[in-house]
Amino acid sequence: MHSKDQISHEDYQRTADWLLSQTQHRPKVAIICGSGLGMLADALQCQDSFKYSDIPGFPQSTVQGHAGRLVFGELRGKTCVCMQGRFHMYEGHSLCKVTFPLRVFKLLGVDTLIVTNAAGSLADSYNCGDIMIIRDHINFPGFAGLNPLIGPNDEKFGPRFPPMSGVYDKDLRKLAFDICKSMGVSQYVQEGVYCMVGGPNFETIAEARLLHKLGVDAVGMSTAPEVVVASHCGMRVFGLSLITNKVVKSYQDFEKVNHEAVLEVSKMRSETLQKLVTELVSRMDINNNTA
Repeated sequence: MHSKDQISHEDYQRTADWLLSQTQHRPKVAIICGSGLGMLADALQCQDSFKYSDIPGFPQSTVQGHAGRLVFGELRGKTCVCMQGRFHMYEGHSLCKVTFPLRVFKLLGVDTLIVTNAAGSLADSYNCGDIMIIRDHINFPGFAGLNPLIGPNDEKFGPRFPPMSGVYDKDLRKLAFDICKSMGVSQYVQEGVYCMVGGPNFETIAEARLLHKLGVDAVGMSTAPEVVVASHCGMRVFGLSLITNKVVKSYQDFEKVNHEAVLEVSKMRSETLQKLVTELVSRMDINNNTA
């Protein structure tokens, strides 16, 4: 990562101060919506909404299915901020830019991150439309030195060498399973390991076979950098993958995945995901005092 890619604490603070001046909401929970999952923000009451293009310092989202709006509001009495669309490495953003909102959220007072994504399944037992609660992740770009924490460490956010074991909060995962059971949707709820690859191309068959042998259950092109930075900042993290396609692992399989099909499955499960996230937030034990 080059020095020109570095973002100063003052840059994050400038964006946070602008947002605080534009809304009375003081969020404790941040929700990042994956491809086609922006409807999660629709459940927020008393909304204040801002286009990314209007927010100082914010990158721009260029992917279909990502609206590019930051929405503040209340969910069952809990104050939240929701990203309708995220940023990706494959759009040409540096990882500092991809994760820029997370440190802004920390300065806004957020202490819990809910991150969602659309993913392809590698686990043989998964089906399209399944919801995978993320137990852990493999950050392949991180193995190659593409990590949002590279560069001088800002101790105001977190330590130089943050641990990543147990990064997906165990209590929130258990709570989500209990909610799914009460909703009667347990039959298509899984728990597994998510893997991030760089994209934007979908995986070759050889790559899919490699990931499967490594114990990966679902694969996508996001999430890990945001989770790394959120954890570095001391946030609790809960993650969901919506399984939108089965990754091809056989040379005899002629099926091909496309982004339009991903968005269609997202639309099919939108109501269930909205109910799950709403109930999860409502039952979270958080300090929702205003700043």
